[in-house]
Amino acid sequence: MAGSEKRFSIGYALAPKKQQSFIQLSLINLAKERGIDFIKIDVDRRLIDQGPFDCVLHKLYGDDWKNQLKEFSLRNPNALIMDPPEAIERLHNRISMLQVVSELKISEEKDATFGIPKQIVIYDTKTLSDPCSWEGLKFPVIAKPLVADGSAKSHKMSLVFNRDGMSKLKPPIVLQEFVNHGGVIFKVYVAGEYVQCVKRKSLPDVTEEKLGSLEGSLTFSQISNLTANEKSDDKYYKMMHLEDAEMPPQNLITEIARGLRKAMNLHLFNFDVIRDSSVGNRYLIIDINYFPGYAKMPHYETILTNFFWDILHKKDSVIVDDLMNVDNKSDDSGKISKRRRSCDDGTKKCVTNTGSEDGDGHALENRNIPDKGHVVLDDQSIRPDFIETPKIQLSMLFYIGYPVIDYPNILKFRAPSIIRFNANMARLQTGWPRKENNQGLHH
Repeated sequence: MAGSEKRFSIGYALAPKKQQSFIQLSLINLAKERGIDFIKIDVDRRLIDQGPFDCVLHKLYGDDWKNQLKEFSLRNPNALIMDPPEAIERLHNRISMLQVVSELKISEEKDATFGIPKQIVIYDTKTLSDPCSWEGLKFPVIAKPLVADGSAKSHKMSLVFNRDGMSKLKPPIVLQEFVNHGGVIFKVYVAGEYVQCVKRKSLPDVTEEKLGSLEGSLTFSQISNLTANEKSDDKYYKMMHLEDAEMPPQNLITEIARGLRKAMNLHLFNFDVIRDSSVGNRYLIIDINYFPGYAKMPHYETILTNFFWDILHKKDSVIVDDLMNVDNKSDDSGKISKRRRSCDDGTKKCVTNTGSEDGDGHALENRNIPDKGHVVLDDQSIRPDFIETPKIQLSMLFYIGYPVIDYPNILKFRAPSIIRFNANMARLQTGWPRKENNQGLHH
């Protein structure tokens, strides 16, 4: 590198666990070769007293931090903020996070369509105990906490098989219909214009026959709670045929990624996609996460370094304009092509962010809600969800507008979540645990 070439500094403010996983030596060294230096921000000192930084990379929350970012941005108008706190907060609510998907308009895809799950929000136990409140849902359903802030509590989910299982749930929750999807989930990582899609193991399909023999509900946990037996059960993973699963259409994934980035005003995120087994070419977006675990992604150092190099050299003026204003609001940003269509014209849009607050500090407003206790947000006919249980991932990498680079190698992956069994995971090979076997489950 020429000695006169400008170097750029990225100040990062991350929780210890996030810092350990993301700021790895491989990333630091590669970025340094490209003229980019990562500098740790001291969270015990005022941000305005540190730097100078060309970019602030953060994943911290709270009013004090938001105010510090605003003050820093005012004093340093040319510095990039990655990403605006107000935009990040939208993903902390499982309804508002998927509402943006229903608002996307992308070019017509000949052989594939996309949508969002059918789901209902239950805010209190009284509504939960009234079957009329969720009579539009078909069992099994996934119960998820309404708040999705990355805490351990927000990851506690249950698969509910019948009405008896509903009694154990604790509102506020989102009830989302489970859709058979071949036991495969597609995770799409986005870093600005860079997009990478990987496939992982998910929950096995539930047939009508199996559903009739199940009772109550099953609880799920993150990968950190897996036992050694569950992680090493090769028979379970092999039977899912992950390597045979076809990737979603590249054009569809890139269009969705671009649309979400613009609509949410976020540039570091991933979204989860499943393929409805009953339709085949119908893809459902079921979750969106800000600043995910990029280190789990193949070649993450190269992708993230290229992304930071691009924005620091202002290669993408749209991204730079967004990042230089922490209060920037998207305006009709989901419209991204000449041939357009709404992803789900029939979707009921019932929840948006406003000034009022719910129990966890997330602002909500109900519009056209049929009952005060619950909110419906669906795409009418699709009933998806998943709980991912990966062990192997295959990936394809592509840059929007550039040729596709394919990575066919199969990589071992220590990944997400699975059903928590005390017994061996082989029980899943012959179907779900039956009523007499429930003693082996954690509830």
